Order: sequence, then structure tokens, then C-alpha cells
Amino acid sequence: MTSRPRLFYGWLIVFVSAVGLFLGPPLMVFSFSVFFKSLVLDFHASRAAVSFAFSLFNLVGALLIPCTGMLIDRFGAKRVIVVFTVLYGLGLCSALWVGTALWQLYLLFTVLGVAMASGPAPVPYGVVISHWFNRHRGLALGLSMMGIGIGSIIVPILAQRLITLFGWRSAFAIFGGAVILLPLPILAALLQNDPGQRGLQPDGDDKTPASQLPPQEKQGLTWHEIWHTPAFWILICIFSLAGAAVHGAALHMSAIFTDRGVTAERAAIATALVGIAVMLGRLASGYLLDRLFAPRVAILFYGATALGIAILCAGTSGPLALAASFLVGLGMGAEVESMAYMISRYFGLLAFGTAYGHAFGAFMLSGAAGVFLMGAGYDYFHSYTVPLALLCGAMVLALVLLTRLGPYRYGVEAKPTQPMKPVEVPSRA
Repeated sequence: MTSRPRLFYGWLIVFVSAVGLFLGPPLMVFSFSVFFKSLVLDFHASRAAVSFAFSLFNLVGALLIPCTGMLIDRFGAKRVIVVFTVLYGLGLCSALWVGTALWQLYLLFTVLGVAMASGPAPVPYGVVISHWFNRHRGLALGLSMMGIGIGSIIVPILAQRLITLFGWRSAFAIFGGAVILLPLPILAALLQNDPGQRGLQPDGDDKTPASQLPPQEKQGLTWHEIWHTPAFWILICIFSLAGAAVHGAALHMSAIFTDRGVTAERAAIATALVGIAVMLGRLASGYLLDRLFAPRVAILFYGATALGIAILCAGTSGPLALAASFLVGLGMGAEVESMAYMISRYFGLLAFGTAYGHAFGAFMLSGAAGVFLMGAGYDYFHSYTVPLALLCGAMVLALVLLTRLGPYRYGVEAKPTQPMKPVEVPSRA
């Protein structure tokens, strides 16, 4: 009898994924508001012009991610993740050579958008986790995305400190060196695409010796079938509306607070509160996704975001405004894993990378539009009130569309039980 490890290797994959994500979205998404005013001052540009840098970052990523999903479905996620994580680290280091021309900032964010979309981003890791887990898929996705949640607490405060000491260019370069030295060796050594590479089955339930395991077969719709399914387009609309709302509010969070007389340090705390809420949202939503109907879970967290944006729109300050930033973060925390979970349950794993890539691309594209419109809205109205009202309306519409989703096509499989003994059929005389 062969001995099996006490801990399913998939949980180590969850940890590795969290490490790989720690310096991805927390730096480029959640810390953008910390860099925002430094960039406005350094480039002598309007807020809309600087916001357009992030819009380029999201636009390039949105256009690339569907191709990334196709590459993952064909070659596996590990190769894609490792190569683009290296490019992401080098791209951050290249900030040292950025001058004072606005086009150079745009070029930097374009390069970072290309690198991060296929490296330290949710789509590649979401594909890996979805292959390693079935019954515990929601929790595993939530725990893996904890890397983003923890990073969203630590990285904005650290970024603010580095910007104060060394400037935004050196801050980017320091983070780039950290990407290459810390997560990259762990990813290269431990990350694996699916449990079949270790002779295991999803969730670690199979008791068959590794040498006797059958090859894993992916169930699901083809990309052509998914493309022509109405539920896919409803999900695309939901993710797009939510992406515009949460990105627009979260990435301008620091500017919203400083415009109301709050110091930059306290505004960074508000941004960190978004990160704390993201972490809690990931844990709570991941836990609930394995137990409740996913659209209902999304309604709960997206409703919290809509309420938070409404509070910010009302122009409040002090503890209530901090609570609003927390509510915005709760919805942001539930987005990525609920997106991956719903796509896997409605369409299966056969073309999961491609479908998830297209959905996440739409999410990023709308996020870019939300951030830009927030900046342009401020420049036009000299206030964030009207843009925030529009974002709140988008979130409410997403809540309505969530009620239009039907039952899963590929539900959760029951835990395997001991194989039944074959029934002996008496031979005929």
C-alpha cells in the first residue's frame, strides 16, 4: 500500500498562487491611487490624462487576456505565468528610465499591462485552481486570491512610504526587483498545472494508486458553444458593469479623500481599508460559493459595493466615508473568484481558460473606462459626485442582471465514496 501525504498538494498550489499574486494587482490596481497625485505633479498633467495611463494598462491587458486564455488551454498555465512574471518584474524596473514626457508614462503602463495580464493576474491562477479543485473550488479560489487581499493592505502603505523617500520611479523599481527575487523561484519550483501531473484527482479524493489513475477528462462546452450561449453574455454584462464601478471608485479613493481635506497618509489608510475588505470579501465569498448559489453570493457583495459608492456620492467624510471604502472593497474582493466560479459552473473546464480570459478582458476593459471616466468627470464637474452616481447606477444594473441567471450546467460533484463491490450474476444452468 502506498502512503499518501496528509495535506493535499492542491492547498500548496493555493499558497503558491497567493504568493504569485501578491505584487500584481495590489501594486498596479490598488496602489494606483497612491501614485496618482505624484504622477499628476511630476508630469504637469490633468487627472484625466494620468488616469488614461491606467486605462491603457487595462486596455492592453483586456485585449491580451483572451489570447492568454487560449495559450493556457493549449500549453498549460505554468509556462505562461513564469515567462510573463519575469517580464512584469523587468517592466517595473524600467520605470527608472522614464522621463517627464507623458507618452513615456503611457508606454510604461502599456508594457506593464502586457506583462501583468498573463503573469501575476487572476486568470492564469484561476485556471490552475479550478483544475485542482471541484467541491472546494470556491474556497480555494478565495484563498488563492488572498494574495491580492493581503497585498492590497500592505502594498499601498509601503508604496506611499517608498514614494515619500525615493520618488515614484524608484518605488516601481524596488517592487520590480522584489517580483524577480521573491515569487519567481517559488513559482518555478512548486507550481503545477493540474493534479494529474502528480497522479492525483481534484480535491485529493481519489484513493487509487497513482500508477492506475485514468487520464483526467475535462467536461464542458467548446468555446464556439459558449460564445453562442445567452448566459455568457449576461455574465459579460455583469462583470463589465461591476468592473467599471469598483475600479472607478477604488482607484480614485485616495483622491476622493484628499479632496475632502484628508492628509495623504490618512487617505492611504482608506485605500488600505479597501484592501482589508478585499481580503475579507475573498474569504467570505469563497466560503459561500461552495455552499450557496453563486449569483446570490454576488448579489450580497455587489450590493455592499453599491451602498458604499452611494455613501461616497453623498459627500460624507470621517468614519462613515471610511466605512464606505470598506464596502467598496467587499464587492471588489468577491469579483474575481465569483467570476471564475460562475464561468466554470455554467460552461465547464473544457474551454475554461478561453472563456475566463474573454470575461476578465471585458472586466478589465470596463475597469479602464471607469477609471478614465472618473478622472474626466472630475475635470468637467470639478467634483466626483456625478461620476460616483453613475457608478452606483451601473452597480444596481449588475444586481438586476444577476437575478436573470439560471441554474448551473456543471454543478458540484459529490465526494467519491468507496467503490461498490461488483454484483455477482448467477450463471444460467
